[in-house]
Amino acid sequence: MTPSTATAPLSFEDYIAYDDGTENRYELVDGELVEMSPPIMEHFLIAKFLEQALDIEIKRLQHPWLCFRESGVRTGLRKSRITDVSMVTLDQAQELKGRSVVFATSPLLVIEVVSPDSITRAYRYKRTEYAALEIPEYWIVDPMESKVTVLTFNEGLYDETVFLGDQPLVSPTFPELSLTVEQILAAGNLS
Repeated sequence: MTPSTATAPLSFEDYIAYDDGTENRYELVDGELVEMSPPIMEHFLIAKFLEQALDIEIKRLQHPWLCFRESGVRTGLRKSRITDVSMVTLDQAQELKGRSVVFATSPLLVIEVVSPDSITRAYRYKRTEYAALEIPEYWIVDPMESKVTVLTFNEGLYDETVFLGDQPLVSPTFPELSLTVEQILAAGNLS
């Protein structure tokens, strides 16, 4: 019988410095690296559309905010998640000059696009971790259920509003944003 060798959990600093020489993307979950599957085309196109829509609204409002796709956010002592879209302040972005784009402070808004392999992660684990960080607004875009859930942080928990079809999304961060669920989901089509 061969003795097993237990590996020590990675610290957040180990995670930031980790490079296995591949293009693989990892989240840090309780000190362990969890490889993330590359997004499917529809998922990628929806995230791109939302990033661009928010960029336009940020510019219109002249806010010192920036949107990023596939950036990281530290969600615990030995936890870090990769977001589909996150929005941070210019100051938060400047703190990371010359470093990996993994925010140690809470983004203003996070968007996750659900894929078949990320349902539980988006609705349960990330929701809990983002609430613990007090991220003010979290959107879950679910193409499989044809809905967008907007979660607003309130007294330690998220209040949830579900939008369907041609309903305009209501965002506390962007009250004048004009987007419907249909528009968001249509962005996943190549035609």
